[in-house]
Amino acid sequence: MSHSPMQNMSSEELQSTLRELQNRHKAFCAEGHALDMTRGKPAGEQLDLANAMLDLPGAEQFRTTGGVDTRNYGGLEGLSEARALLAAMLDVESDAVLMGGNSSLTLMHDAVVRALLHGVPGGQGPWKTGGADGVKFLCPVPGYDRHFSICEHFNIEMIPVPMTAEGPDMDAVESLVARDASIKGIWCVPRYSNPTGCVYSDAVVDRLARMQCAAPDFRIFWDNAYAVHHLTESPQPLKSISAACTAAGNPDRPYLFASTSKISFAGSGISAFAASPANVADAKKHLSMQTIGPDKINQWRHVQFFQNIDGVHAHMRKHAAIIAPKFQRVLEIFRAELEGRGIADWTEPSGG
Repeated sequence: MSHSPMQNMSSEELQSTLRELQNRHKAFCAEGHALDMTRGKPAGEQLDLANAMLDLPGAEQFRTTGGVDTRNYGGLEGLSEARALLAAMLDVESDAVLMGGNSSLTLMHDAVVRALLHGVPGGQGPWKTGGADGVKFLCPVPGYDRHFSICEHFNIEMIPVPMTAEGPDMDAVESLVARDASIKGIWCVPRYSNPTGCVYSDAVVDRLARMQCAAPDFRIFWDNAYAVHHLTESPQPLKSISAACTAAGNPDRPYLFASTSKISFAGSGISAFAASPANVADAKKHLSMQTIGPDKINQWRHVQFFQNIDGVHAHMRKHAAIIAPKFQRVLEIFRAELEGRGIADWTEPSGG
């Protein structure tokens, strides 16, 4: 098949190319592949990497190093050892972390609900009664559909913001938040954001931290889902949003989220919410009405398996050994089939 730019092809050449592609597609379908193309679903080979976790903590190993009986009630914040592990992933101090269940999406959903019903520190009451304009969120696009689904579910108006190679278009973000007090938040996937694999630059992090917001209760929803999901030995660094916001005089601005869903087991990991002391105290006040505490046995299982952040990184190198060749193969096919044709472009992510 010709690899000349399609814009330069005659009508006859385009028709010929179309027929060839249709024939290739029919032949591929005839091969009878049963492919699970579910986005973000780990392969069985990846899940196998954590199978030893299924034997943990063990019948006699239910007490933590601090003496906590993980079988019993208590511990709204989560185990101190688990908080330390997730704090290292999120680049915050342990006391900034509240442990959740198996899903960081649940934590994000609940953070939105709490803000809508009760407001947040620094605000003037519940978001939902903030005025005639309702509640709006900035949504960098392309972005994560489940973030957008939360907004849709609660009738939050979504304002799209273009993504650049360094993160959201900060000129647009700064202009919008400065003039509209009904804009209460922004969704951010700061590392290996889908589909481009973008990592937010230091400049973007700093501008998010120091920008002037018309809403005093504006929040950055920092979904660091791919915090440790590197494909190279020298990953691009990501500046701490918590440190940047504190330095800018806006310590309450960021809400951070992470989980081990794509590290250990997709449906049985552990998750964390991290924020300033005021935000953590506010969240605990409401969480105490919702739960006595998350699953400590699963937290302890993860701590025993990984031990520390070095153990997490070692485990992620095993994931990379499985995933990186697949990334490379896709890039090889893109180059072979699409390069020079003038119909497609792509990025080469270093993680995700």
